[in-house]
Amino acid sequence: MPSKDISIVSNNADNRHGDSNAGEGAGTGAGIGAVVGGAGGLLTGLGLMAIPGVGPVVAAGWLAATAVGAVAGAVAGGTAGGIIGAMTSSGVSEEDAHVYAEGVRRGGSLVTAKVDDALVPEAETILKRSNWVDPAERRAAYNAQGWTKFDDSLDPYGPEQIEQERGRYRGAGL
Repeated sequence: MPSKDISIVSNNADNRHGDSNAGEGAGTGAGIGAVVGGAGGLLTGLGLMAIPGVGPVVAAGWLAATAVGAVAGAVAGGTAGGIIGAMTSSGVSEEDAHVYAEGVRRGGSLVTAKVDDALVPEAETILKRSNWVDPAERRAAYNAQGWTKFDDSLDPYGPEQIEQERGRYRGAGL
């Protein structure tokens, strides 16, 4: 799979990826390097950016570029922008896009891959070897906390909230 078809967006509110050498920090600090495996050159393209409602992230790939374009388009044209717009314009259901965006807001990392339909099972198998999150299970967990959808007008999670959120799911498989 070409590295241009892989994308990473990882929350950086706790500065775990640092202010510089983002690719190195992401590869070691979050285990992202293991997720993308042979994509090699992708990590060198990581950069720091801010996503409304999510806060500071380390991001690379098509989703990051689309999110930046969607934010610019939303400012200019009043359309759905940001990370939700980027995902839905790429074929992700709006319901799942909200869960994924909220996951990043709460301190997570999102790895996406554009693959042919015939390769979806193989791609899912590869991703499941890492810290896979089932969107339906995570949505149910968020709903149990009173959450209904991602809201980019809310304040991003801070380092303490992120650590609490990560602790909630460690080892739970959610």
